[in-house]
Amino acid sequence: MSQKVTIILGIESSCDDTSASVIKNETILSNIISSQDVHKQYGGVVPELASRAHQQNIIPVVDQAIKKAGIQLNEIDAIAFTRGPGLLGSLVVGTSFAKAFSLAQEIPMIDVNHMHGHVLAHFIDDEGKDKPTFPFLCLTVSGGHTQIVLVTDHLKMEVVGSTIDDAAGEAFDKTAKILGFPYPGGPLIDKNAKSGDATKFTFAKPNMEGYNFSFSGLKTSIMYFIQKEEKKDPDFIKNNLEDLCASIQKSIVDVLFVKLIKASTDLGIKQIAIAGGVSANSALRNKLNEVGLAKGWKVYIPKFDYCTDNAAMIAITGKFMYEKKLFASQDIAATSRLKF
Repeated sequence: MSQKVTIILGIESSCDDTSASVIKNETILSNIISSQDVHKQYGGVVPELASRAHQQNIIPVVDQAIKKAGIQLNEIDAIAFTRGPGLLGSLVVGTSFAKAFSLAQEIPMIDVNHMHGHVLAHFIDDEGKDKPTFPFLCLTVSGGHTQIVLVTDHLKMEVVGSTIDDAAGEAFDKTAKILGFPYPGGPLIDKNAKSGDATKFTFAKPNMEGYNFSFSGLKTSIMYFIQKEEKKDPDFIKNNLEDLCASIQKSIVDVLFVKLIKASTDLGIKQIAIAGGVSANSALRNKLNEVGLAKGWKVYIPKFDYCTDNAAMIAITGKFMYEKKLFASQDIAATSRLKF
């Protein structure tokens, strides 16, 4: 018996990327992302400018995604959109578009939790790539979130550990700013770290109870260390840039793995995945492979396309919710703070 074909249009607008994706069952037909360069001059995302750019981008992006997928509007079974968490003004644009599209096409709409999307990106069909089996642990690491998630089914997830202050991605970007890098600085730390000595400098790494993280103290330790060294040598950053980047990156990754190893050991789970924007970081990926080999883990690393914010992850989540008929009503509202 042939599988029923389900086609979902996904919309992602939680921060500063406007994205639309079309998925057929679990195969991505298109995944279009329009990024916003306007924020670079401000050293971070400006919410008002982000929402305005989403308004300009969303219709062209959706149109391009549908055309690239090679489908007709009447073939779409449902529209899935990011309800939260994220920037409220940005989320409202995607939510409003989904409502209008749902009414116009007379199809259901599905409200997706952005963080669920990051985890479920691992279930996108991708040239024979292995998919996790349940249960597995997923370390979700981004600019706004750092969590260890216990996943027991596509739609059953529990956060067992999270950051009590800054997220890991935020720690990367804030320390990058100290080093003089433009926004977003995380990828620039990764780039420069490749030629540096990761053992050259050490910084204070707070150890929280359970599986929780803290990056505020690490960031402060780095700042004070650099200030102290610059008093001796005003060109300290310039003269030690690659070693600083490598040492900072190692410190952040080490904090993540202390808790991930603890959770895996305590819970007896050896299937380990990573997700979120920081999962594109080369040191994090290398460490996962290295620790995975030593611990006998089966590891799952997402394709680069599905690390940062994208609509493909919203579409795949929408597909699983569509099968359970978990539809949203027209009175649903976007929310910046959405519980996992």
